[in-house]
Amino acid sequence: MMNVYNSLTRRVEELKPLEGNEIRLYTCGPTVYNFAHIGNFRAYAFEDILRRVVQFNGMKIRQVMNLTDVDDKTIRGANAAGVALTDYTKTYKDAFFADLKKLNIQPAEVYPAATDHIPEMIALVQKLMDKGVAYQSEDGSVYFKVREFPGYGKLAHIDFDNQRTGLRCAADEYDKENVGDFALWKAWEESDGPVGWDSPWGRGRPGWHIECSAMSMKYLGETFDLHTGGIDNLFPHHENEIAQAEAATGKEFVRTWMHCAHLRVNGEKMSKSAGNFFTLRDLLEKGYTGREIRYVLINAHYRTGLNFAFDALEDARKSLSRIDACVDRLARVAKTSSHPEGIRLPL
Repeated sequence: MMNVYNSLTRRVEELKPLEGNEIRLYTCGPTVYNFAHIGNFRAYAFEDILRRVVQFNGMKIRQVMNLTDVDDKTIRGANAAGVALTDYTKTYKDAFFADLKKLNIQPAEVYPAATDHIPEMIALVQKLMDKGVAYQSEDGSVYFKVREFPGYGKLAHIDFDNQRTGLRCAADEYDKENVGDFALWKAWEESDGPVGWDSPWGRGRPGWHIECSAMSMKYLGETFDLHTGGIDNLFPHHENEIAQAEAATGKEFVRTWMHCAHLRVNGEKMSKSAGNFFTLRDLLEKGYTGREIRYVLINAHYRTGLNFAFDALEDARKSLSRIDACVDRLARVAKTSSHPEGIRLPL
């Protein structure tokens, strides 16, 4: 038996497969507009531990992690660099996979990129239009009618009576106070440059939220076991995923949701302007190893806020050295070490 905390019900519940002996897991992957920072990797390390525990408990796992390669940030970055969107995002996709290896994170079974699944997204938007829970605005964009989905807010536990409603949220990311109709399909604008696809509503591109709903259901089915991500994705992103999927299918979207708490740096929110924004590469260049960084990232319960400091990396180095020395001594006593350098725990 494996019990986990379900963000949807706010209770500890048994995690068991809906079908057979396989947990179907969707994890929110990177938006490939820059190198992933260590806050992102705290979530990916948590998901890796979760994946390994599922396997340890005798269950199989099918994990899908998306690559967001078209959204506000990627388009803005590609246009500023004067390069094609695919060329711009490829750099950061390649870097992301290299970083996963450095941190000894097991690969997911599928890494779908948003730009490879535009037809699935258009089909999902059309289904929502046909069901009357979406509409096209004057500018050609398509929005989801939040008030037409009675279950909206059940993940974030939003009280509609105390929220600003009746708004349209065109941006991919927005604050919890801005509860309103959100974009499913964004009409092409001049600032989008060459980025755009033809659709029944004109040229444009998908909203961020519809991407995950379409890709997760394509690879895991209309209802699957487990969805994870950082706590910052709980609203609006995951809330909107639920609304889109359940309004389209009439079925429960995901049984269990798990969210990882924030990583702070020296007690402060990580940001470029504060000068405390670190990528994995920044730390590797300072002489730390992926193993030491991973040790820090998993050194607290996933729902507990974790504070990152360079002292923690130094402590991790010492702790790993003690662990390795202990394992080597045990191996020598048992005379089971076949490697000249002894045994190293991979963590």
